[in-house]
Amino acid sequence: MTDRTDEPALIRRGLALAWFIVVWDVIEGVIAVTAGLAAGSIALVGFGIDSAIEVFAASVVIWQLRAGAHARQRPALRAIAVTFYALAAYVAFESIRDLIAQEQADESLIGIVLNLVALAVMVPVAIAQRRTGQALHNPVLVAQSTETWMSNALSLTVLAGLGLNAALGWWWADPAAALVIAALAAHSGRDAWREAAETETEARSRS
Repeated sequence: MTDRTDEPALIRRGLALAWFIVVWDVIEGVIAVTAGLAAGSIALVGFGIDSAIEVFAASVVIWQLRAGAHARQRPALRAIAVTFYALAAYVAFESIRDLIAQEQADESLIGIVLNLVALAVMVPVAIAQRRTGQALHNPVLVAQSTETWMSNALSLTVLAGLGLNAALGWWWADPAAALVIAALAAHSGRDAWREAAETETEARSRS
């Protein structure tokens, strides 16, 4: 169990990470959507939509941690599960549409820079989130760190898709890889929902 003397500091760290994600993804999303609309890039607009999902998930973490490390876990986990399902549905829709239309990966310079910067910034954040969540024994923060990792994976698929398309003409590499991420997101959503149910059962057994 978490040392009670460490818990307040861990909660503050978890809140700071969640607020950082909110601010970062708002800025990232505005840039992506604005640039995407200006350039007619669906990929960039989609990047902005993913940022909006991340903002909501981080807001759930803030709401939960403000009540305490172990409070509000069931509704927070269910809300996180919904964001996983939303991410899975969106990514699956976009991937299937791109495969059917045989749409090549976006070659926007802004898209490349955004994804590279996002990886450089958010990989350390995801690591810190998971470590903090594990130290607090807080499944909500751990689940949100998984979602951050999936957003990082999406950035990697965009970059890999650009490289494979340019080098080998594999236009389908990006949407195919994204479909795998969609399946993983759906699986994580199911796990989060199941964990919420287990949390509710444990709470009832203690009452």
